[in-house]
Amino acid sequence: MTPRLVEVRQNVLKHNDEVARALRERFHASGVFVISLVSSPGSGKTTFLERTLTLLQPAYRVAALVGDLATENDARRLARSRAPVRQIVTGTLCHLEAAMVENALEGWSPGELDFLFIENVGNLVCPSSYDLGEDLRLILVSVTEGEDKPLKYPTIFNTSDVTIVSKMDLAEAAEFDWQALESNIQAVRPGMRVLRVSAKTGQGMDEWLEWLTALRSSAARLPGQ
Repeated sequence: MTPRLVEVRQNVLKHNDEVARALRERFHASGVFVISLVSSPGSGKTTFLERTLTLLQPAYRVAALVGDLATENDARRLARSRAPVRQIVTGTLCHLEAAMVENALEGWSPGELDFLFIENVGNLVCPSSYDLGEDLRLILVSVTEGEDKPLKYPTIFNTSDVTIVSKMDLAEAAEFDWQALESNIQAVRPGMRVLRVSAKTGQGMDEWLEWLTALRSSAARLPGQ
């Protein structure tokens, strides 16, 4: 049975990559910059995204898709930013797939957006294998999770572009070792950019948004973007 399972998985991933490729072409043609967010549950991903959506407006047109196994709680929270938000309920799947993103975009015009954020299901394993057509994959790690996440889940770090260290306002209470985390990240993904933020206090949010908007401007000037 093992070879058969491997074959099925390869076919699923191949189909996902084909849909993701079409999505990426559609996004680039529309001029929207797409960011996917991955993390373990409880990392502060939704709070961080709500603050990001709020601060980017009204200078930029933003929207979000948010994935979860059940409920629309996260979408309701993100709606407080006044940005368009849609929930993707995955049921038993522990990750988003490109076809889910494609279906969730029905009736939306990406050309009316500057940024589209995709919040994946809280999981550091399955999302690493699924391209969603994004320009940037961002991984959040909170100071309360410990410093060894990069060593435990190297694949998700290797498939991500930037690390956001969240909940920095709790760093002292959690006895967080910044140098240990930085060392572990660089051991797994040398040269990876790491930003420290607190969505609650606003620490580091300006730096994050300045970097993100500059990245979008650079991408817009590239041929074919």
